[in-house]
Amino acid sequence: MGSNPTVIVAGAGLAGLVAARHLAAGGADVTCYERRETVGGRVRTAERDGFRFDRGFQVLFTAYPAVRRELDLDALDLRRFAPGAVLARPGHRSTLGDPLRDPRSLPETLLNPDVSVADGLRVLRLRRDLARTDPEAIFDGDGDDRSIREYLRERSFSEGFVENFAAPFYGGITLDRSLSTSGRVFEYTFAMLARGDTAVPVDGMGAIPRQLAARARGAGATVETGATVEAVADEGDGVSVTVDGAAREADAVVVATDPPTARELTGVEDVPTEARACVTQYYALPAEADLGTGKRLVLNGVEDGPNQVVPHSEVAPEYAPDDAALLGATYLGEREEREEELAERTRRTLESWYPERRFDGFELLHTDRIEFAQFAQPPGIHDRLPGPRAAGGRVYLAGDYTAWSSIQGAMESGRTAAKAVVEDLS
Repeated sequence: MGSNPTVIVAGAGLAGLVAARHLAAGGADVTCYERRETVGGRVRTAERDGFRFDRGFQVLFTAYPAVRRELDLDALDLRRFAPGAVLARPGHRSTLGDPLRDPRSLPETLLNPDVSVADGLRVLRLRRDLARTDPEAIFDGDGDDRSIREYLRERSFSEGFVENFAAPFYGGITLDRSLSTSGRVFEYTFAMLARGDTAVPVDGMGAIPRQLAARARGAGATVETGATVEAVADEGDGVSVTVDGAAREADAVVVATDPPTARELTGVEDVPTEARACVTQYYALPAEADLGTGKRLVLNGVEDGPNQVVPHSEVAPEYAPDDAALLGATYLGEREEREEELAERTRRTLESWYPERRFDGFELLHTDRIEFAQFAQPPGIHDRLPGPRAAGGRVYLAGDYTAWSSIQGAMESGRTAAKAVVEDLS
């Protein structure tokens, strides 16, 4: 790259912060603008009265290649979930573990009435097959893609496995309990679950963008919050970027906003804007309340009620004050019910799962209604997503919508966009 070219990054989510860091490390004079007062985009954590509320149920897969490359995991001081899940429906609970990683779960898993031994063997075969696959090649397919439901049927998994485990578990990952999402997402995430941990930072998921921002600044980038990029114009040999009504000139701009804003700023019609929504609530219980999950998710085996319940303070005690326990519940889609109605539904669901317990002291603390939690990922969509240079000229794209909807996709897209800018300005 020539001497100190100037690059503007619009958006300080994961993609924008990674792009800013790599651009600064490559010798650019980088300014990253974020319209909110905090960095992180969709990855944020609110704190109140000793509680920590991540914006929606989000976790970090430690095996993601971009996570290992871009983050200092030791500094995040991770709190890890136990592999597997508790499967629940009215009057019934069972534990499905991962005996290869947690041998203590073998008896419960073998005796699980909701998932057969034959399905367990199919899981082991799938794990073996994916261990031989380069995960990075999964999204570089030849167009042969099908839904998660079709993928599982092709692998001969039973309907019981699909409905009791896969639908709520991957409903939580893809916000699509119907399992109509691309099977490539299933393959990639399944491989990551087998290779690493599922965790949250001790200070909440918001610690991830804060660390990325610190690393970007350490590389020489400027990160400004409370500054909105309103327009982007390619001028052939550079760009004009309007920030809070003022024009800023630069050699290039990386648009790393949410998908609808990215499409509006760049005019790239291939940016996906069909959204998956969810509502996540957080509840307090007395500190002695124990759901007996063994630090696992609780998956709803029926479609009524929340898709999953998360024992946050059991996994990460720092998410709650000493005199309380913190639970989270996620409902898929946009919900019309009032916050109190959803909380009451969660309480009734818990009472049906745990008829032997009382839920006195159950209190709604916080609600996040997230209209654009992910972009929809039907089979074949990943072959149609725009690349970093899709806008043309000196305008570049960075965001999970250039790869796939995930923390991995967002971080990798930031690095890819920065590489494209460096190459083009060299």
